[in-house]
Amino acid sequence: MVNAVRRAKRSIDVVIFRFDRPELEKALEAAVARGIRVRALIAHTNRGGEKSLRKLELSLLEAGVTVSRTADDLPRYHGKMMIVDDRLYVFGFNYTKLDIERSRSFGIATRDKRLVKEATALFEADDTRQPYAPGCDRLVVSPETSRRLLTEFIKRAKKQLLIYDEKVTDNQIQRAIQDRVKAGVTVRVIGKIEKNLDGVRSRTLADLRLHVRAMVRDGSDAFVGSQSLRKLELDGRREIGIIVHDMRIARKIQAVFEDDWRRAAKSAAKAAQTAAP
Repeated sequence: MVNAVRRAKRSIDVVIFRFDRPELEKALEAAVARGIRVRALIAHTNRGGEKSLRKLELSLLEAGVTVSRTADDLPRYHGKMMIVDDRLYVFGFNYTKLDIERSRSFGIATRDKRLVKEATALFEADDTRQPYAPGCDRLVVSPETSRRLLTEFIKRAKKQLLIYDEKVTDNQIQRAIQDRVKAGVTVRVIGKIEKNLDGVRSRTLADLRLHVRAMVRDGSDAFVGSQSLRKLELDGRREIGIIVHDMRIARKIQAVFEDDWRRAAKSAAKAAQTAAP
């Protein structure tokens, strides 16, 4: 992220929910100093961190960043996104030490013109507090498109579906997952799933905090974003994610999933052995 900001030549637009990385703040300030247009859209609220958000606003304003605050029409503006020149970054993590150094998460960078254009339209809409009109089905935005796009993503699985999610609770999503299992799709979850769905295996992430929301479908398609498969995050809050049809990216995430899956199994076995009389 710091390198992306340092390489900026024209503009930086960043959406912030939580932020405590001084090196990134300094990079944004330095970008302003060298003539880059920097805009920060900061969440109007988050749990337990409003004081730090307001402090960040003042600090960025003093550095010359154009700062806006999200509206309060939604319960939470939880997306994590940055647009640097012609490249879009969508993150599953916040700009914090806890998320970046102690949690499992992912981010995706793309130069795809349609996605960059769509993300810019979303930023402009939220920055000016105007309605957002979706125009690209690979940028996943709650509450406008998440339910439809993520349900479709699940329904199109033919062989395998891997899910990172702290807790899957949405009823429609769980039914879609169960339907895929009945169709012969292997489904594994790192995290939790609310209902005891036949054929769905889940494990608890070992050693790290689970923060990312991600899925890999058939080793060829992937989703990474801020929205869990829960009703509020699909239908009620501002969440941002991205779907990519790129086997290289999908398999990189899949490789991490498989490693996490093995470590989770070893951790569970060790815990069971320790607990045995």
